[in-house]
Amino acid sequence: MESALEIVRKFYESAGILNKTYCLEVFHEDIQLEWHSSKGHLFLEHTDLLALSKDLKHSYFDLRAQIHDIMSDGDKVMIRYTYYVRTFENPEEELVLATFFVVWEVKDGKLFKGVQMSQLSN
Repeated sequence: MESALEIVRKFYESAGILNKTYCLEVFHEDIQLEWHSSKGHLFLEHTDLLALSKDLKHSYFDLRAQIHDIMSDGDKVMIRYTYYVRTFENPEEELVLATFFVVWEVKDGKLFKGVQMSQLSN
């Protein structure tokens, strides 16, 4: 069985958020994400995260995470990363979307509870 760190790393390195089938595999049925963003505070559950996945897939041609830091303590994983995107209108240019800091709790080999902070690109 994969470690919590491996599960989280794989999700971000694979741009898993763009793949609904993969999200269904890696999201715990009771997943919760508390998100503090530059635009406000969100509380997302399973259906919300699947809707976010769909929105991102329709908005971006490609998405890539550059992981800056990742560490774990048992079933908790902290990851700091930047998302880079390519739009359908301009697939040749990669843009910084935002930088994120997330602490995930992994349960039953799946993403279970997360607390995330993000800052949009300047």
